Amino acid sequence: MQKPDDAVEIFKINVELYPESFNVYDSLAEAYMLKGEKELAVKNYQKSLELNPNNTNATDMISRILGGQH
Repeated sequence: MQKPDDAVEIFKINVELYPESFNVYDSLAEAYMLKGEKELAVKNYQKSLELNPNNTNATDMISRILGGQH
């Protein structure tokens, strides 16, 4: 993830291709975090959780972001 702008664009394509995959939203959220775009990161982590309520990474990251720890 040395190129977060490129990563975001790639993960956006993945979301379009695999809209039912929780993992692509989780990955897109991580790329947004690298760019410092916390609101978009939370939005995508939340979508990931909608698709997979057991995604503990998304739960943890949302807590960190909203708690101001990241």
